[in-house]
Amino acid sequence: RVSAPHPRRAASFCVTARARGHVVFNMSLVCVAQRVTPLVARPFGRVSTGANSRVSTAPRLARSNLIGDRPCKAVTLTRAARAVAEQGEEMYEEDVDYSGNLCMFLDSASEEEWAKWLPSGIFTGVTTNPIILERDNRECTVEVLTALAKQALEYDAVQEFQVQTWGVTSDEMWKNGVALASYDKDVIVVKVPGTFEGIKAANALVADGIRVTITAAYASHQAVLAAAVGANYVAPYLGRMNDAGRDGFGVVVEMQKTADKLDSDMRILVASVRNVGDIAKLAAEGCDTFTISAQIAEQMFSDPLTAQAAADFEAAAERIGAYAVVPVEVEEVESGEVTEA
Repeated sequence: RVSAPHPRRAASFCVTARARGHVVFNMSLVCVAQRVTPLVARPFGRVSTGANSRVSTAPRLARSNLIGDRPCKAVTLTRAARAVAEQGEEMYEEDVDYSGNLCMFLDSASEEEWAKWLPSGIFTGVTTNPIILERDNRECTVEVLTALAKQALEYDAVQEFQVQTWGVTSDEMWKNGVALASYDKDVIVVKVPGTFEGIKAANALVADGIRVTITAAYASHQAVLAAAVGANYVAPYLGRMNDAGRDGFGVVVEMQKTADKLDSDMRILVASVRNVGDIAKLAAEGCDTFTISAQIAEQMFSDPLTAQAAADFEAAAERIGAYAVVPVEVEEVESGEVTEA
């Protein structure tokens, strides 16, 4: 069993398998809150699974493929690196998550929007705040938000639920944040505004082992504040900065560079996104974490040329007999293989 050096901080471990004293392969692991996910297996010859095999670990910090100190996406069996091969079989290197570090959140408290967009698989979490709750006719209470978190986390791809605390003083924000996170500290992220009182509350929450987002960030130096307090995320409001006459794009890019230069695991959670072009441009600059509304999600899937191409493919398939024969019904089995029903 391998555990991280800090219960709330991700780390990578180099696991070395040895057979009769010779290194045969190395595997990188990310371990967070006692959850271990294989990342890459690298070959150093042939693998022996005999009694003389042993494993040694050497910890080293790594940003890796994390979502707020957790694996960004569940790694399925078909994409997992082969940890152990049959005796005499050569190991090979395999990338296990083709999405890289990218993480997308759906900014919504609407069950109808969740039902439409969360099954798409592109969203690893849900974000909310009191304004979103009001828009979607939700109450801002611990009981209601806990119930919402449970509902959202029932979707397979959803790994996090971000919810905003409230209060005028840091003590009020801290107490409400503790109550909100009490459902499950591993999956609940408490959002705190980047004010003086908010930063003090965030510091107390982090000390209690609660994961935190510093939200409503409008200036690049606020990323420094968030990193200093140990926040998992800082959320700059791209569209609102532009509305206020600021260079929202430049601020977000500078925040990302700051986190990279600090070698911080903190993610820049880009919020208030107004168009899909901004997502593409920021991703090209190294930004990898976004929260978007259902309207922007619609834009992500809406390109007239793609729609026309798909229609053309279907028309051609029908002309050459694709629908002439009723396809055999199949069912999935636990092994992942498909058999005839």
